[in-house]
Amino acid sequence: MPKVVSRSAVSSSTDAQPTASSTAALRVYYCICGEFVLVIDKSLASLPKRQTDGSTIVRSQDSNTDKARVFKLNATVKDPILVERQTGHERQYRFHCPRCDLVIGYQSTPPPVKSGPYLYILKGALSQAQGQVPPDAFEDENLVRSAS
Repeated sequence: MPKVVSRSAVSSSTDAQPTASSTAALRVYYCICGEFVLVIDKSLASLPKRQTDGSTIVRSQDSNTDKARVFKLNATVKDPILVERQTGHERQYRFHCPRCDLVIGYQSTPPPVKSGPYLYILKGALSQAQGQVPPDAFEDENLVRSAS
């Protein structure tokens, strides 16, 4: 048998300008059960919150003033529900954890993800530490108990 000789060369350049994708810090978020659910280019804590329910607003389409966030959502879609608000009704297409079926977020347009201008991530649904419950997961628990 002939002897196999491998030759390889490693090339790098210190003169190359960094690209936007190489400098972006991606954040990974997990469901309470530990399942990987979301990867996004910005911390959820730094994104705006929705006044109606405290959900985090993720811009999924470009507008005249703002760019869309870069993200990937690993979730399943269930049948839409109708939520009654003070201003009227809102149809929500909800996204669930593929492992435990917990509601992660929703959008107001039919699937797929990013078909509408915004994706809303529910408060306390995701954590950056796998297997840990986020601190705001049970934040409104006392309000629910005292109301019933």
